[in-house]
Amino acid sequence: MNKKTTVLALAVLAILIVSAIFITLYKPPQPSQPSQPSQPSQPSQPGQSQPNQTAPTQPTTNQTQQQPPPSQGITLYVITRHEQTIQDVTRTMFLNSDVAKKYNIQNIVFLPINAEQWPDYIKNAAQKGQGIDVAWGGGPTLFNLIDDLGLIEPIDVDKHPEFKVILDEVAKLPKTIAGAETYKVGSDGKIHWIGASVSSFGFTVNKDILARYKLPTPLRWSDLGSPSYAVTLPALQVVGIADPTMSTSNTRIFEIILQAYGWDKGWRVLTLIAANSKIYSGSSDVRDAVIRGDLAVGTTIDFYGYTAQQQNPSCLYIIPKGESIVNADPIAVLKGSRNPAAAAAFVAWVLNENGGQIVWLDPNINRLPINPRIFDTPQGKQRPDLKKALDDVINAGGIPFNETLSSLWVTAVVDYFKATLVNAHDDLQPVWAQLVKAYNDKKITDAQFQQLVNMLTDPITFTDPLTGQQTTFTIDYAIKISPKLASDPAIYQRLMNDWTNAARAKYLKVQATLKQMTGG
Repeated sequence: MNKKTTVLALAVLAILIVSAIFITLYKPPQPSQPSQPSQPSQPSQPGQSQPNQTAPTQPTTNQTQQQPPPSQGITLYVITRHEQTIQDVTRTMFLNSDVAKKYNIQNIVFLPINAEQWPDYIKNAAQKGQGIDVAWGGGPTLFNLIDDLGLIEPIDVDKHPEFKVILDEVAKLPKTIAGAETYKVGSDGKIHWIGASVSSFGFTVNKDILARYKLPTPLRWSDLGSPSYAVTLPALQVVGIADPTMSTSNTRIFEIILQAYGWDKGWRVLTLIAANSKIYSGSSDVRDAVIRGDLAVGTTIDFYGYTAQQQNPSCLYIIPKGESIVNADPIAVLKGSRNPAAAAAFVAWVLNENGGQIVWLDPNINRLPINPRIFDTPQGKQRPDLKKALDDVINAGGIPFNETLSSLWVTAVVDYFKATLVNAHDDLQPVWAQLVKAYNDKKITDAQFQQLVNMLTDPITFTDPLTGQQTTFTIDYAIKISPKLASDPAIYQRLMNDWTNAARAKYLKVQATLKQMTGG
């Protein structure tokens, strides 16, 4: 081999070696995985603290502009007031259903947002291109509020032919149950929300605890404010209610009391109920306290009462006869939904007797289904107790509840209750306990006792931030100030401070008057 041949062979060999090394070491870039759609961030509410939850990451611009690829599947976002048990059972049942498979729905994200934050939360999500698909649970007042704000998508099959699946299920429902509409028809003639379950409102008692302290069984709302339930105060509270800023069901109960007794007397009744009560952060906490025997009685929505009866035979749910109402608890598609067809499919599934209506039959849920066909199914036939409960609710009778009035005053009612009866509770309850004890010990007369009760429950006087004039919390004022409380943080904070301080001063004045009467 000559010198040139040798050099050429060595060059070819070098090229082969370098190529082999390059092929061995080089790894082509892996395709990136598509990002999962993220949960919308939670907006702040004037004067309200945020729930203890980690703020989710916002999606990138590309994510907000594009739907996930079909292979990834759809994630539905549902804003809800339903508790965790309902969320868990629903998620499992629905994601395993033929409906979820047909619409390629692979996940549901439930957003358990406080009721007063719903409007801003829904609007904020839609503005970011992260529209929430469905609203579910929370009562007609809340749904009428968001509907008035234009946040609900009407069931218009001309605009959305896929919404026909909802109308097919609505056709199975009675138009009313115990006088309550099962769905809302807007001024446009379209259905805006549909009841997914039936609710009544009352209180759950623990008969063992009533017997232990020789307490009477309450039959009316006003009974919960009776001096009979104050004899163990302040050491032991036997009545329980929930903070209305944290519980839509207790908000509805307090509104029922205002409409059943009238505005002026209703606030007196509410003041005495609060004076007797331990105030919990949520209605499920009230229910659980009754089940455990921490309370003798607690205000509850019906299915909490039925659950208490299931878990503790000593518990009994009572509807105040002629003083309660029946609600259809709504579900609706929201405007800005990223997947309106999938959202409609979920709503229809919730209403179907072979779908979501079965969720209510779970022994840890015990809600009253709105679709009567559920009791013809094998699952429904196993719950004759719920069928009887529904019949009892229908036959119980109740008050004509003004939903329009509720939507006009609800923000102010909740905030005023919070300021005067929750924030000032540490002054209210001890004074009430001292007052009842003085009466029971015959240190004051019947007339003096009634005088002090009137003082305790009299309306407070405060300065209206809109006019600078002294005023009281009348119906007209509640209607006037509600939108301001919801939209103006300065007015909200000022009134909350003024109401709380005025309530505390009133309670302490009663205490001072009692001391003068008794010479204590």
